[in-house]
Amino acid sequence: MAVYGGIQAHEVERWLNALTNAAYDRRCPLSKVHGGNARARTARQDLLHLATAFRSGGRSSETVADGLSRWCQHYLTEAEWYVLVGGRQPVAQTTPTPPVSEQPTEAPAADEQAVEGALEVLYQHRVG
Repeated sequence: MAVYGGIQAHEVERWLNALTNAAYDRRCPLSKVHGGNARARTARQDLLHLATAFRSGGRSSETVADGLSRWCQHYLTEAEWYVLVGGRQPVAQTTPTPPVSEQPTEAPAADEQAVEGALEVLYQHRVG
């Protein structure tokens, strides 16, 4: 289960800017939001709705901060959350490495490199 900290009311503008920029950056994992283009569109729409409500004065910063926290829990992975807050992802529990004959092919290694590259791009949008 992912661990997300609360977004402070005085940080709402910074979070809105960072998340909006990351959600529209095609190099970031947020551009596809872990489920395809339809989910990414929904995530961006929800984010823009929160931004509009905050910037128009329709909602208080505390309400929007709470909404942004829920948005992050719903759409971000734990690794993405830690990158955005400026920290490092906690060390995952390591599992024993299977013998060489049982190790998977090179495809997962390439996939891991793609994820790492996307997280590096996301790091440019960090808040903390």
